[in-house]
Amino acid sequence: MKLWSLAVPAALAIIGIVGASYLSVPVVAVFCGLAAALTGICWPHLIGVPARKTQGAVLALVGAGAVAGAYFAPAAAMLTWLPAAVAVGVGAVFLIQLLRGTGQAHRLESIVGIMSGVLVTALASGWVAADRLAGTAGNPALLTVTGSAALAAVAVSLIPVPDRMAAPLGVVAGALTAALAALVVSGVAWPVAAFSGLVVAAVVMAFRRLVLSRDGQTNAAGQLALGLAPVLVLGSVVYFLGSLLLS
Repeated sequence: MKLWSLAVPAALAIIGIVGASYLSVPVVAVFCGLAAALTGICWPHLIGVPARKTQGAVLALVGAGAVAGAYFAPAAAMLTWLPAAVAVGVGAVFLIQLLRGTGQAHRLESIVGIMSGVLVTALASGWVAADRLAGTAGNPALLTVTGSAALAAVAVSLIPVPDRMAAPLGVVAGALTAALAALVVSGVAWPVAAFSGLVVAAVVMAFRRLVLSRDGQTNAAGQLALGLAPVLVLGSVVYFLGSLLLS
C-alpha cells in the first residue's frame, strides 16, 4: 500500500476542516459529518468483513449522529452525546451479528473491526466541539495551528525512512509548524501551539506505524477509510487539548 494514497485524502480532509472553520461552525459540522459518514461507509472494505453495506450504514449514522450531537449539545458539555452514539453503534453491531445467524464466517473479526470503526467515526465530533470552544468562537486559531501540525506530520510520513527516524522528525516538524502558525494567527500562544502540535503529530506518526505494519492490500474504499481515520480521531484530541490549554 502506497503511503501517498492515504496521505492525499488525509491532507484534503485537514484542509477542508481548517478552511471550514474560517466560515462558520455549521460548515465545520457539515464537513465533519460527511467525512465521518464516508469513513463509516468505507470502513467495512478496509477490514474485509461481510455485510458491508449494512455495517457501513451503521457506522455512517453513528459518525453523523455524533457530529450532530456535538453541534447541538450545550456549550458546557459539547461531547455529552459521544458515549451515547458509541453505545448505540456497538449495540447495532451486536444486533447485526445476531441477525446473521449462527455459523457465519468472520464473526469475531466483524465485531472487533466494526467496533473500532464506531469509535473512529464518532471521534470526528471533536472537531465541531473544538470549533465551538468559548476561547475559539469566531477565531479559528486552534484548528489552524493543530491542522498545520497535522499537515506537517502527514508530509513527513511520506519520507521513505524507518520509523525510528520518521517518528521523531514528524513530531518535531509538527511542533515547529504549529508554533510558527501561532505567530501568524492570534488566539493561541506559541508554547501552547507547539505542545498541541507535538501531540497531534505524534498521533499522525502512530497511524503511519500502524499502516506500515499492516499486512495485505485493500481496495480504494478501504484506503480512503484508512486515510481519513487519523483525521477523525484527531478531532477529539484537538478538543481536549483546547479544553485543557485554552480554558
